[in-house]
Amino acid sequence: MSGLLKFVACGSVDDGKSTLIGHMLYDAKLIYADQERSLKLDSKVGSAGGKIDYSLLLDGLMAEREQGITIDVAYRYFSTEKRSFIVADAPGHEEYTRNMAVGASFANLAVILVDVTQGILPQTRRHVKICSLMGIRHFVFAVNKMDLVDYAYEAYERVEKAVKKLAIDMDIAEFTAIPVSATEGDNITAGSNRMPWYQGAALLPYLETVDIDPAPETDGFVLPVQRVSRPDATFRGFQGEIAAGAIAVGQEVTILPGGEKALVSGILSTDREVAQAKAGEAVTLRLSREVDVSRGSVLAAEAAPEVTTMLAADILWMDEERLSAGRQFWCKIGAKTVPATVLRLKYRLEVQTGEKIAAAYLNKNGIGRVELALAERCVIMPFDKLKALGAFILIDRVSYHTAACGMIRHSLRRSDNLTWQQTDITREVRAADLGQQPKTLWFTGLSGAGKSTLANALEKALRSRGKHTMLLDGDNIRLGLNRNLGFTEEDRVENIRRIAEVAKLMNDAGLIVLTAFISPFRADRQNAREIIGGKDFIEIYVKTDLATCEARDVKGLYQKARQGVIPNFTGISSPYEAPDNPDITLDTVGKSPEEAVAELLTALDKLEAAQRG
Repeated sequence: MSGLLKFVACGSVDDGKSTLIGHMLYDAKLIYADQERSLKLDSKVGSAGGKIDYSLLLDGLMAEREQGITIDVAYRYFSTEKRSFIVADAPGHEEYTRNMAVGASFANLAVILVDVTQGILPQTRRHVKICSLMGIRHFVFAVNKMDLVDYAYEAYERVEKAVKKLAIDMDIAEFTAIPVSATEGDNITAGSNRMPWYQGAALLPYLETVDIDPAPETDGFVLPVQRVSRPDATFRGFQGEIAAGAIAVGQEVTILPGGEKALVSGILSTDREVAQAKAGEAVTLRLSREVDVSRGSVLAAEAAPEVTTMLAADILWMDEERLSAGRQFWCKIGAKTVPATVLRLKYRLEVQTGEKIAAAYLNKNGIGRVELALAERCVIMPFDKLKALGAFILIDRVSYHTAACGMIRHSLRRSDNLTWQQTDITREVRAADLGQQPKTLWFTGLSGAGKSTLANALEKALRSRGKHTMLLDGDNIRLGLNRNLGFTEEDRVENIRRIAEVAKLMNDAGLIVLTAFISPFRADRQNAREIIGGKDFIEIYVKTDLATCEARDVKGLYQKARQGVIPNFTGISSPYEAPDNPDITLDTVGKSPEEAVAELLTALDKLEAAQRG
């Protein structure tokens, strides 16, 4: 039995999580005298009818006390004679599911509150699934509010049967159910004489004795490198927390993803030289020779991390905007952060039934299986083998908000069979033959802003200067390469990704590429910039107001969109996200095409001069 138990208390809204934990701390005399006085004083002005409101020990935010709900995760550290504990009181409201996931990510046991008068709710099932995804294998279902049903065994039995069915649906092996009353204190720290039909342990005694010692996640030594230490020219060490196994001086390690090998010549634990170290210890390793190691590298011995650029994972989607295939993020695995693209959403999980349903997107708080492509080779392991290399987060590349947390299930083998083929005739050779610097001039703006007209006129002007060009127009591409794509959000994302890849190949051929696409989403234009290369990508915002675009609409598209004939039309039924900081902004209102092109050429000449200088 481990000396420290880290557990999370969760469940649906108003199931009594904060009250239960607060009552446990109070009855076990695990709070200070001043906290007790403050609790009694605050309870008098609260909504507990003069009784002690034990939830106030946990609900510390003013908004929590005003609304009577938990919003953020509250952590409490306490000890009894038998064990030490860290408890995370997680919010139950669906709006704060991401906060609940944070609380579950650190725990090795979950206490799931179930209101005996309501039974298993959808949010209860969601929390159980999230806990399971986070690697929690031990569950305690606290069937709360027994005082409201006069402590009747029949009411508890009905919920207990639902709990057993839930455990089967969610593939939970280690679980127990305990009837409790958080407000009255029944079965919290000691057995209750009001429920003689229950012969099991009360909640706190159960937590004091439950065995949660996990089996080793993986054989062998694994250390994700968090920092390279170079205090002076004579010392180079690699710092991090040992995620698995043990290491000793003289042992050989493999440096991943590169695959080089070296011997461990020294181990520092804080400021002490030690002969060996084990999992959970923060150390600095020195190696016997100079090798390529940086933050995000992994040192391994007798272990089997995989090196891959494609993987399958289960994710909890936490962003307001829905997730669809083709979206790009920063992916943080261990200490390494790389660009990543969602290749495919395989299915979403219907939390209420456990069914895996084919889906085109995930909404906020949705759970599903995705396939990811990483921009660089990364070291991974399945989440159930090693959390340190199996857990990751997806970060929005525009807002930098955490959009999802994920658990790696396996690598995609097809990624191991693909290698970029280097050719003898390089991009630089082709560019030199053409006597120009390849670029992509990316025109963006509303339909009718003048993108295609300007791109066509600019291409003629560049050709007159002796430049070698290629114009990619939105309609032309959709009539050929992208004819299988529609105008849903996910298809728009894929449309822009394909165009960026084509433009990059044409840049590699030495050409100057002009593209004329609405490309309405900032994240997609940013992804195009990164595919093509920042220094070779010039974003040209054709800034034209909506009224002018509608007046120029010779195809009648805006009128059809307003009539509902054309769905997902940018500017009417679908948003356009104007660039925050484009390389060139061109307002076409009141300008002839010749004037606009002259302005563009001047701006491009200035940019080229600035890059040379």
